[in-house]
Amino acid sequence: MVSTVERDGGTWYQCDECGLLLDDQGDAKAHEENCDAEDPSYLQ
Repeated sequence: MVSTVERDGGTWYQCDECGLLLDDQGDAKAHEENCDAEDPSYLQ
């Protein structure tokens, strides 16, 4: 599930599973479908 949050004067999309913030709704939807609820892969 992705929640909409207001931050820094803009709208962001936050993954409820892993906490990742995205600024594009399409990216957020794609992330939601592929999220494994673990640490984001970019931290590896």
